[in-house]
Amino acid sequence: MAENTARKGGNLPPLELYVPEPRYRPGDLVDYSHLPVPPAGQLSRPDENCPASDTWPMTTDMIRVLDEEDQAVGPWNPGLDPETLRRMLRNMALTRAFDDRMYRGQRQGKTSFYMKCTGEEAISVAHAQALAQDDMVFPTYRQQGVLISRGYPLVEMVNQIYSNRGDALKGRQLPIMYSSRDYGFFTISGNLATQFPQAVGWAMASAIKGDTRIASAFVGEGSSAEGDFHAAMTFAAVYNAPVVLNVVNNQWAISSFSGFAGAERTTFAARAVGYGIAGLRVDGNDALAVYAASQWAVDRARANQGPTLIEHFTYRAEGHSTSDDPSAYRSAQEREEWPLGDPIMRLKKHLIALGEWSEEQQDAMDRELVEHVKAATKEAEKNGVLGHGLHHPFHTMFEDVFEELPWHLEEQAAQAIRERQIKWPEWKEEGDV
Repeated sequence: MAENTARKGGNLPPLELYVPEPRYRPGDLVDYSHLPVPPAGQLSRPDENCPASDTWPMTTDMIRVLDEEDQAVGPWNPGLDPETLRRMLRNMALTRAFDDRMYRGQRQGKTSFYMKCTGEEAISVAHAQALAQDDMVFPTYRQQGVLISRGYPLVEMVNQIYSNRGDALKGRQLPIMYSSRDYGFFTISGNLATQFPQAVGWAMASAIKGDTRIASAFVGEGSSAEGDFHAAMTFAAVYNAPVVLNVVNNQWAISSFSGFAGAERTTFAARAVGYGIAGLRVDGNDALAVYAASQWAVDRARANQGPTLIEHFTYRAEGHSTSDDPSAYRSAQEREEWPLGDPIMRLKKHLIALGEWSEEQQDAMDRELVEHVKAATKEAEKNGVLGHGLHHPFHTMFEDVFEELPWHLEEQAAQAIRERQIKWPEWKEEGDV
């Protein structure tokens, strides 16, 4: 017995494994008093050309512009004109209206899957406003606001979600995984964090060519635990890549809370310090703060001052996807008690405080946007919905890899079509040859 004790460490205490636990579970009362929310306008704004180390105190603080009286205050106030603010508000409201319509479409069986960005609209819309139209965005599946802000047709978005015969991606991507080179929107990937090193590589190539375009990439806080995140950070730091790297900390990665990605130790923005790059932490529900931080990082990248890591501190108001039930793992009070509020409501109230908007105008705009999304959906549904047989010709499964399809793939395509026709003799493909 004495020998076994000595072998186990003698009088040393046994080691213990720590497993993070969220503060609240279903049914719990929620109290966010532990969450430090600094007053708006208190952080200084350094010059975009400053040493990266000048930004590091901001990685554990928070950039906020809109105060409790709905006024824009402090040095980070971007001073946007009312027309720009109204455009951002409209794009945020349109994004939400689109999400709501597509969510209902999924519940009606028109598509297999959907992911909403409710509560996070300011991040994609305000960030897109700060970018040039031809800068390349490497998004996740909650940046539909970027496409909407850039004027991508809603009908095309719905076609992709329904994987119908009008789908520009020919049914090869999961719903909501859009791609559009013309709109500077890199293909969304279901593999987490792959877009971070891709964005850095794209930015490096832009610099090698002497171009003027920069890249911007997004991941959720859970994906920041992936190796791709750290590989991207290393390359961005070493080669001073002109890229903005965004971490959307919405507190939950599916059913795993942010502690599993390291949130209990420090902020996600603080990871910039270890790599020696600029870092900012911003109130993700404050559209003006998001715009200001994004503009700062964009200007820094374009001035050859290198990458910036931005943490957008927000909350995922609804489920991870239509396949998720958040009531199974988090308190329903979390959304109600979230101290940073709703991004659309905050920007609306700011415009009203400026005398540039009203509740009546908001109601009228919301009704208009609902009809706008409805009309786009009806138009897209003419191309088919899930399971209705209106899709791209079967032969397209074999296309778009080779400029000219090799003979053996032609044989495989013909065999596949023939076998399908034998199995389903009533099957006809509109547009097939």
